[in-house]
Amino acid sequence: MADGAQPTQATLVKQAQPKTAYNPADVSPQRRVQRRYSVRLWSVRHSRGLEWFYARFADVFLLLHPLWKAVGYQRAEAPVKFVEKRVKGLLFDCRMCGQCILSSTGMSCPMNCPKQLRNGPCGGVRANGNCEVEPDMPCVWVKAWEGSRRMREGDAILNIQKPVDQSLRETSAWLRVTAQAAAEGEQAKAEAA
Repeated sequence: MADGAQPTQATLVKQAQPKTAYNPADVSPQRRVQRRYSVRLWSVRHSRGLEWFYARFADVFLLLHPLWKAVGYQRAEAPVKFVEKRVKGLLFDCRMCGQCILSSTGMSCPMNCPKQLRNGPCGGVRANGNCEVEPDMPCVWVKAWEGSRRMREGDAILNIQKPVDQSLRETSAWLRVTAQAAAEGEQAKAEAA
C-alpha cells in the first residue's frame, strides 16, 4: 500500500482467498455494494431536486386521502408498501424503518449507518469521511450533511430525531405521514369552526 496506508478488510479477505482459474463476471459482493453506494450518492447530490419532487408527491398523496380512507389504510398498506420499498430501496437503499426522515437528512438514509444512528455521526468517522465500521463506505452522516446543505429546508438536519420505533418496521411511511397530515388538517378545520 502506498504511503503506509492500512489495507481494508475487503482487501485482506480478497488476498486470503485461494487462487483458482474461476473468476466470476463482476458479481462480487463488494461490487454490488459499490453500485448501491453510487445510487445513494446520486440521491445525495440531487437532494434539492428530490426534495422538490417529494413535496409535490406528498401533496398528491394527501389529495388521495379520501381514496385511502375509502379503501382502508390497512388494505392500501400492502400495495403502497410494495412500491415504496422498491422506489426508496433503489434511490436511498431504504431499510423500511417506517419512520422516514430523508427530508431531514439530505436524502441520506440514516438506517444505512452500521450503528443505525439517527442524530449525527459517531466519533469514529475516518479522516477521509468514511465509516469506521465499514471503511470502504462513505459515512452516512457526512453525506447527510452534504445533501442537507443543498436543500431548501436543509437546517432540518439539526432537529433531534426520536429513536426508531421497531413496531413500525416494514410499514409504509408514505401512508403514515399522509394519515397524520390529514388528521392534523381535519383537527385544524374543526378548531376553526
